[in-house]
Amino acid sequence: MRKIYFLLPGTKGKFGGGGLWAELKTINLASQICKTEIVTYRQKESDYIFLTDLLQQDNLQDFIFVVSWGFDVPQLIGKLRDYNIIYHAHSAGYGFDLPANIPVITVSRNSMGYWGQRSPNSLIFYLPNQIGQEFYNQQISRDIDVLVQTRKLSQYVREKLIPTLQSYCHVKIIDGYVEDLAGLFNRSKIYLYDSAEYWGVSGVTEGFGLPPLEALACGCQIFSSVNHGLADYLDPGFNCHKIGCYSLEYDLLRILQVIKSDNLQPVPAAFFEQYQENNLLPRLEVILQEINQFFDFKLQHKSPIPSLTNWRIRQLWVQRYLGKIRNKLKI
Repeated sequence: MRKIYFLLPGTKGKFGGGGLWAELKTINLASQICKTEIVTYRQKESDYIFLTDLLQQDNLQDFIFVVSWGFDVPQLIGKLRDYNIIYHAHSAGYGFDLPANIPVITVSRNSMGYWGQRSPNSLIFYLPNQIGQEFYNQQISRDIDVLVQTRKLSQYVREKLIPTLQSYCHVKIIDGYVEDLAGLFNRSKIYLYDSAEYWGVSGVTEGFGLPPLEALACGCQIFSSVNHGLADYLDPGFNCHKIGCYSLEYDLLRILQVIKSDNLQPVPAAFFEQYQENNLLPRLEVILQEINQFFDFKLQHKSPIPSLTNWRIRQLWVQRYLGKIRNKLKI
């Protein structure tokens, strides 16, 4: 297989966060299948080659470049247009289009559906994000009633629900990095997550949403929004509860009922196997094999299917409209 260069803006400081950690796990998976290397393009780091320097080398047509940082993708594709590119799609809704010669690997079925419509002539694959082995139910006593992280939190939960809950139960609020998040999930009865407002304001989607899945694996009861990628695995009434339903009082009633209940059934461990390394690795291998085969084919064939651009959609609409008129005139 071709060597893969994974492009990241940086790996330290302001670039740290859930998106980076998820991408690093994917890079680790890929490194078990073929040669991989991290390349930074915004922040120069001593451990990794910088993109500007890499582009000075010869024979880059023999490699694959993976781009993933949504807002940077159009610019990166412009720089790399002569090479083999994969788009690793987390969030959707950035507004750019992709040519058919760029395969897409999506982390959620929500993102896969988005690109299935937006780029119908591209190779598109589904590879969910990986959940770490440390996230499992330790069967220990839970001394925290409600756990909540402030990042991406809705104004309603932050300013209304949490202050009200604090009058009834033990609420722990996380506003920064936690060394042992799995341990904290195992100490908590309920985990709150409400990101629909955050992503609505941002204008893009929740790519996957690892924290609720990690908390679920640790035996937490989940109260969450079910926007975008969260709908891949959250199933209200069966493995979670929908948050922000109708009124503050209704949310409060349901949360307190869960806290007081002694008959809470955890999600079976088998549910999480699809997100673990031993299942993701063979899946990624199949994907990379097919993409490598496609890049081999592309070297000899230059006749792509016309892209579904806005202009082509207008043309097709006019053709459909005229076709309906012709059919009416035949009656």
